[in-house]
Amino acid sequence: MYTQTPAFQEVIENEHAVTPAPAKAVKAKKKLVRRGDRDNSQLVRRSYQAAFLLLNAWLGGIFYFWVRGLETGTAATVADPPAGVEGWLPIAGLMNLKYFVLTGHVPAIHPAAMFLLITFLAMSVLLRKAFCSWLCPIGTISEYLALLGKKLFGRNFRIWRWLDIPLRGLKYLLLGFFVWAISSMSATAIASFMQSDYGVVAGVKMLNFFRFLGETGLIVLGFLVLASVFVQNFWCRYLCPYGALLGFASLLSPLRIRREPEPCIDCAKCAKVCPSNLPVDQLVTIKSAECTGCLECVAICPAEGALHLALPKISKISSSKPPRRIPAWAMAAGVAVLFFGIVGYAKGVGLWDSHIPAAAYRQLVPHANAARHPMPGDSEISR
Repeated sequence: MYTQTPAFQEVIENEHAVTPAPAKAVKAKKKLVRRGDRDNSQLVRRSYQAAFLLLNAWLGGIFYFWVRGLETGTAATVADPPAGVEGWLPIAGLMNLKYFVLTGHVPAIHPAAMFLLITFLAMSVLLRKAFCSWLCPIGTISEYLALLGKKLFGRNFRIWRWLDIPLRGLKYLLLGFFVWAISSMSATAIASFMQSDYGVVAGVKMLNFFRFLGETGLIVLGFLVLASVFVQNFWCRYLCPYGALLGFASLLSPLRIRREPEPCIDCAKCAKVCPSNLPVDQLVTIKSAECTGCLECVAICPAEGALHLALPKISKISSSKPPRRIPAWAMAAGVAVLFFGIVGYAKGVGLWDSHIPAAAYRQLVPHANAARHPMPGDSEISR
């Protein structure tokens, strides 16, 4: 039987703990005051998605040929691999973040994974789950698979609410498992794990998983692709523990999608287009951890001043004043500043790359599949 965890229950409650719209005595059709401005938020957002997807493909290509050079022995010299691929090692990033918090030292192995995690957490705290909808390659692919489904079937399908809520709990359960496992590790244990053969070649093992995908892996991947065609953002909505972590961080964000009841004509276009299936048309302020800050609802709204991204009203004195609206360009600029700022800092001060000798790469990379995941109690991990 499925049991909701307290953390997941809090997220669900936040989705519905919103400021209700004033009750209307008579429900009459409102006159539409059409927006005069042109909304370019989705063009900008999709440009960010495409650029980040190409960046990941470029880094992945470099990493692949780096690995092949070591496997075939054709690499005359061994340069450092592109550290950006460590963004695909979120568990290593979380472990290294704990190590940094406990010791105050930047870890020597896979530090880029930590800096990228910090970057995406900072985005979530300041800009909702902007990483998920503006940058994440998996989110981008999932979004276009859903568009393919709309083209083929004329629509995407929504899972019944009685099933949707417990399914959403899966990603929080996965996150809880990883947090529990990492919380039980000391700083010494984390450092030992990273310095183990498995820790050193974790990125290579991730690459090899996709290079040598077995029958089970193909079936699972095929199911996720097919499910994403029918159900928008299937992986992101139900299974991604990274998105669950960023969702918790986004609860601290001061930004909210806000609907103004007076100019709103109750057309429900915002709710229909929301990739997280949030009832935007029924709420005044969206506080849900599922909101990714994609601004699709704002972009499709036809009414002037009815829907916008805004800062909250912070006091009763300012309650009579309209909330400060945040334009789409500010959201885009914030994503860029945080990404290039934090990554640029790590690169500039020499904390971006792992400190692994070339001899270790030559020895371990060709036999990466033989590296065994260290387990609690192993001699190579001291607690």
